Amino acid sequence: MKRFGIFPLLSCLLVVIAACSLAMGKYPLPLREIIGFISFKALNVGQMDHDRLQMLDNLLLHIRLPRVLAALLIGASLSVSGAAFQAMFINPLVSPGLLGVLAGASFGAALGMIFSKSWIAVQASSFLFGFIAVIIAVGIAKMHKGNTLLLLVLGGVISAALFTSLLSIIKYLADPYNQLPEIVRWLMGDLSFMDRRTLFLTAGPQAAIICAIALLSGYLNALSMGDEEARSLGVPVETMRFLLIFLATVISAMTVVLAGMIGWVGLIIPHIARMLVGPDNKVLIPASALIGAIYLIIVDDVSRLMFNVEVPMGITTSLVGIPFFAFILRKARKGWN
Repeated sequence: MKRFGIFPLLSCLLVVIAACSLAMGKYPLPLREIIGFISFKALNVGQMDHDRLQMLDNLLLHIRLPRVLAALLIGASLSVSGAAFQAMFINPLVSPGLLGVLAGASFGAALGMIFSKSWIAVQASSFLFGFIAVIIAVGIAKMHKGNTLLLLVLGGVISAALFTSLLSIIKYLADPYNQLPEIVRWLMGDLSFMDRRTLFLTAGPQAAIICAIALLSGYLNALSMGDEEARSLGVPVETMRFLLIFLATVISAMTVVLAGMIGWVGLIIPHIARMLVGPDNKVLIPASALIGAIYLIIVDDVSRLMFNVEVPMGITTSLVGIPFFAFILRKARKGWN
């Protein structure tokens, strides 16, 4: 029960940080005014000047709130996906990009930017090629007999290398003045790309898949003990592994659709959650979702406010993730030795 006691604290912290994020920006707002605006809009309580109401409506509901929700969803999705992959592959150093989904989605987005001016086409292409990359990785693993986990990793390496090479070709062919800067910014990961319509279309599926992975966390516990132990417990190993890979892939691809490439989140957040609640995936998965959401909202605020210009979020997550990864390697050496 002690492990579950952290969830009310994390939930309250998430609400507080989200509220503070709504207040912060180029035009800071007092929390009192935000609460008054919400009370007026939701409950019709109090009074507010019409011009001020219009300004707050545009600033909060059309700009800041969608951005906070996007950061929340992306952070939770990448963290849950990373925790699921680490459990399935029995390896604390894997991340959501293991099977090539992020490389494929990035190539798809760049391809869409070259051949279409429609942002919907760019996002659809990103999602499609993310899936194709994983299908290639799984297909390569299925073509050979042997250790399934090892073959999946090798398939992912091949798939990621393929789409990274194709992405390099796209960047080489892109217009250096009109197309290449947009592609490069996308690859850095940036919520300024976020489209409200896409957010509202993906929010429901992302939340549902996070809940589904949490409900299947008992199977993750079994898979993390190895195939033989899982089979002895009556777990359909291949079916559950590929179902969980499918779910984790979907939410990873959706994050690229929303904001481009945001690295390191799916690697470091599950470790932080594991330090707090232990390795049981029934607790680890929801803890990863909450911590990931909190983390990425904070990262977005830092990216927006620390410098005179907005820094792409992927740069900030990398600056934080690299030293933390070095710390993980140092801790992991004891186990390897």
